[in-house]
Parts: sequence; structure tokens; C-alpha cells
Amino acid sequence: MPMKLNGGPTPATPVNKLSGGGQTNTGLPSVGIDRTQSAQQQLAQLKLGHRESTLAKVAEVLQRKGGGNELILEVKGRSLAVATGDQAPDLKAGDLIKVMRAGNELRLIGKLATSQEAGIAKALAQRLPWQQNLQSGLAQLLNSMNAGLTGAPQPGQLPSTNPTQPLPAAAKQALEGLFANMAKANSLQPGAGKTEGSATQVKQWLAESGAFAESRLLQTGGQQNAPTDFKLALARIITALLANQGQTPEAFNRLTPLASPDLMNAPLQFPRLASATPTQSNEPASVAQTLRMLAGMLNRITVNQLHSQTLTARAGAEPGTPASTLLLEIPWLTPQQEPRMAQLRMEQYKQEGDAQNHPGRASVSEWRLNLAMDLDHAGPLHFEVAYRHPSVSAQIWAEKQSTLRQVNEELPLLRHSLADLGLEVTDLECRRGSPRLVETRLEHRLVDTKA
Repeated sequence: MPMKLNGGPTPATPVNKLSGGGQTNTGLPSVGIDRTQSAQQQLAQLKLGHRESTLAKVAEVLQRKGGGNELILEVKGRSLAVATGDQAPDLKAGDLIKVMRAGNELRLIGKLATSQEAGIAKALAQRLPWQQNLQSGLAQLLNSMNAGLTGAPQPGQLPSTNPTQPLPAAAKQALEGLFANMAKANSLQPGAGKTEGSATQVKQWLAESGAFAESRLLQTGGQQNAPTDFKLALARIITALLANQGQTPEAFNRLTPLASPDLMNAPLQFPRLASATPTQSNEPASVAQTLRMLAGMLNRITVNQLHSQTLTARAGAEPGTPASTLLLEIPWLTPQQEPRMAQLRMEQYKQEGDAQNHPGRASVSEWRLNLAMDLDHAGPLHFEVAYRHPSVSAQIWAEKQSTLRQVNEELPLLRHSLADLGLEVTDLECRRGSPRLVETRLEHRLVDTKA
């Protein structure tokens, strides 16, 4: 009997018997499927009782050589081959379905709507291989602002003889505004946390990191009136470069973004520090190379946005997981006016409040902050801070021995400054090395999908 799905629960429809032996339409046995077992044995291994229902994921939809159709389902971490008859089912790879055991058969109960997490994870996976390191990208843009860009060589002309041209005025203006408002190494002096306005300055850096670009556009009706927003500034540079070439913004979608090797090797590790001294060529880049690099930079910011949404969508799925997560990369300038990136991970953990200690409060929150940056002389530094009113604890990780010694000398001053803010310092120490971070995993199974 053919399956007819309308996106919601339907009367139980037979999916026919579990397939026995055979091969996929590629001529190769399906991975993870033991076709020598009977349907009863396969269902017994799933520990699925009669008329018991469970969730399954469609891994593949196949046409059998002898005729008919077959589904490869992932159920409870196992792969099953299920025959569906001559008519192709209204299913595709990635669909989530609810099935019920009826004797030695599985019956379709309904197809589940795509979850929020699944949609976000799919968009995230599409951009992962095409991320450009923001620090090296900014360094290249700074070089282009000073040295200009080369155009496309004319027929019969060598690339080396192609003259350079200055950045278009609109692109240069957007880039100058971005660098002028970027955080500076001396923006906050020691003890500045107690001064008025420092919190406002930090909030501004966070707001202009590019993570909230789309929210700004929604609030302003699509008008890009935030000249210092990182992501929107990159978009204005792209528009100016395309217009200078006589192209419309649609041409940008046909470009293949440039990707950084370090982000291809571990695309979901965050924070992941870049080298403090990126190797950049002083040779002017071409307009095409710059556009492809900008495409990769936009992908990097978008990956951080989608990564944050993926982790937040999983909130509360397991004990100890954060209720919300925000991943940010904040650009800043060294005293030598060289661009660097500070990587910030903020997590909120909600815990049930104690009625005696917190009357009228259903839950209390603990905030955890992980800040990572690579400094020219101090080397890589990681700061881990946990705050739950009124107590705070912090651990600092330094890879250089000289930096470790210097930080330990400053810890008493930091403890005193935190106490002056009315905080109870429960733990404060500096360690050698770097903290162990958990990397997000995008699973394609129904189980073990959590970070």
C-alpha cells in the first residue's frame, strides 16, 4: 500500500516488510546494514515491542534493481533497509518520521516537521567549508586600502603588468570608518572597569561585532545606517567593488568564497586563535580575489551567528547544557595599527532557585565567559570567568612561561578590584597552557546530537 504523507500524522500505513538481502542502486551493500538477519531479528535488536512507536530518520531513498523502492532508515543508532513497494514514497533523505512496529513490519505514523535546530544546522553545514579567517582578511583589506587593487588582465596581457587602482571611494570610506571605530589596544587602561562609560564602550564593541547585523536591518527597515557594524561594513565594501566593476550585487552570489585552512581543519572549534603575525603578501590583490575573500569573511561571521543559534536551540536538552550561547569575534587594533581578533564565548546556565535563599525567584542564572586573544609579546591568553551573583571566579591560561609569571604578579590587584565592585571572589588563578574546549558536533543521527 503506497505511503501518502501530508506533513502531519496520518492513519497508520504499512511500509511493508523489512528488506532482506540485496544492494543499493550503486551496486554496493548499504553501510551498517546486516541484510542476513530476518525482520524479526532486526526489530528485536532495536528492542521495539509490538505496537510500540519510535522516531526514525530517512538516510536514503533508493530504487531497487528488481523494481520497487527502498528506504534506508536510521533508528536508535542502527540502519535498517525498508521496502516500500512500487510507488515511490513522499519522503526524502533527512526527513524525520514516526514509525510503529506491527508484528514484523513497520508502519508509518506520520512525518515530522523539520525542527528549528535541523534547519539551522543545515544552513551552518553549508557554510562551514567556506570560512575566511577574519584577522588575515582584515590585514589584506588594510593592505588594499594603502596599496590599491589590481583589475582583471586584458586579453594578451600578463597579470604582473596590470596596473593597480585605488579602492573605490565608497569602499575606502566604509573601510576607514570600520578601522577608526575599532577597539584599540589602549582603549581600556587597568582599572577602567570602575570608571563611568567603560561598560557602554564594551557594549558598543559587542553590538558592532556583526553578530546583530540582521537585527539592526530589521529595526531600521533595511536601511544600513550602522556605519561601524562589522558585517554591514563588509557588505558595503562588496557593493562598492561590484559597482565599480559594473556588476550588480547578484553577481556576488556566483563567487566561490576563499577559505582559510585552519578553519577547514576544525570549523566548529570556538574559540580558535589565529596567529598573531599572519603572513600576508604586500602584493596588491585583484578585485576578484578581494571579493572572494570578503565572501569568506561574511561566511565566517554567519557561521558564528548560526553556531550560536544551534547551541541555543539545544538548550535544556541535557542537564548541564547552557540555556543560551553567544559566539562573537571582536576586531581590535594593536599600537602598530595591525588588526587582531578577540574571540568571546558567553553562556547562560539557568538553575532552579532555592526558595529559602531566593524567595520569589524561580531560577537563578550563572554566566560563563571565555575570552581568547593572541598578543604579540604575551602570546595566546584564555580567560574563563564564571559569575553567579554575588560570587565570581576566574581562571587565566597563558602558554608562555614569562606571561604566566607576569599574570600571577597581577592577580592580587585583580582580586582587590573585583572586591571593590562588591563581588565575592571564590577562585582566581593562572595556569600554563590552554583550556580544554568541547567542539560542537553536527550529527546526522537521531541520537547523540548534543554538543
